[in-house]
Amino acid sequence: MRRSLIGLTLAALALLPMQARADEKIVIAVSGLAKQIHLPEVLCEKLGFFKAQGIDVEYVNIGNSGVNAENQLIAGAVQAAASSYDHTIDLQSKGKYLTTIVQFLATPGEAEIVPVKFADQVKTLADLKGHTLGISGIGGMTDYLSRSLALRGGLKPSEISVLGIGADSTFIAAMNQGQVQAGMVTDLTVSRMINTHQAVLLADLRTPESTMAALGAPYPGNSLYVSEAWLKTHKEAAQRLVNAYVLTLKWIASHSAEEITAMVPPDYYEGNKALYISALAQNKAMFTIDGKMPAGAQQAVLKILSEFNPNVDPAKIDLARSYDGEFVDVAAKTLASGG
Repeated sequence: MRRSLIGLTLAALALLPMQARADEKIVIAVSGLAKQIHLPEVLCEKLGFFKAQGIDVEYVNIGNSGVNAENQLIAGAVQAAASSYDHTIDLQSKGKYLTTIVQFLATPGEAEIVPVKFADQVKTLADLKGHTLGISGIGGMTDYLSRSLALRGGLKPSEISVLGIGADSTFIAAMNQGQVQAGMVTDLTVSRMINTHQAVLLADLRTPESTMAALGAPYPGNSLYVSEAWLKTHKEAAQRLVNAYVLTLKWIASHSAEEITAMVPPDYYEGNKALYISALAQNKAMFTIDGKMPAGAQQAVLKILSEFNPNVDPAKIDLARSYDGEFVDVAAKTLASGG
């Protein structure tokens, strides 16, 4: 039976003993909160689960690339970052250790689309040869996945180029102006461009099934990660944070696209609430239901990154340091017993 909002809030309160609850400020860097891939972050705050867990969370919305959030965390300006899991592996290859403690997305939540003016030229991944691909930013998930898709089209790394064009309005402008011949972006931009006949779909990475078809492997997207140093000294705060997010993911799984959309700030609809609901209903499976890393996903991401990045040596990457499932396991057990 689906939990009511009140029931979930009470369950959140039950996750920690009352005497252990105390306010603690946690600042989280996020890139582009209005994107549908960031619904767990937005809804967790709206549903009051942070407050129920006794933590004071502040989001810092930084640009449209996950690299920006990652950089803020590395610089010590924030305590956590909401960005793609693959960053933890890439950074480990550079001697920097970040750990994902809750996995928001089972898929990238992205799609490779082609402007209509190039639709006759680019019909398959192999057709990307010699073209420029739009990405949110160099060194981010859209960069990695664009290169991976090119490889799956039989292309060499040197046979494509990438250009950072951001997301939302800047992405749309760059696509329509012909600055790029294809581009990777999230919803609502994907659905908006396809619905208005500005672009056509080339590769869909928004659901587990379509991601498997495009990449031949699972590829988890956005997660919440923290530095190893912070995690060692803030385990209680980390647990409360994960508790709140696990409750949010369960809430998303048990509510309709219409009910979820009703909790979202209206400006996120970009003037088309019906399209927002439609896109969310179609791709809701991109969210994990429990915050856990999908089976085999870590190994798949490592393999994909190593295929085009010589600095990512599978023999030198410790996947156990890139993801710690202890916190979501504790949240799940406590919720099952007290929720």
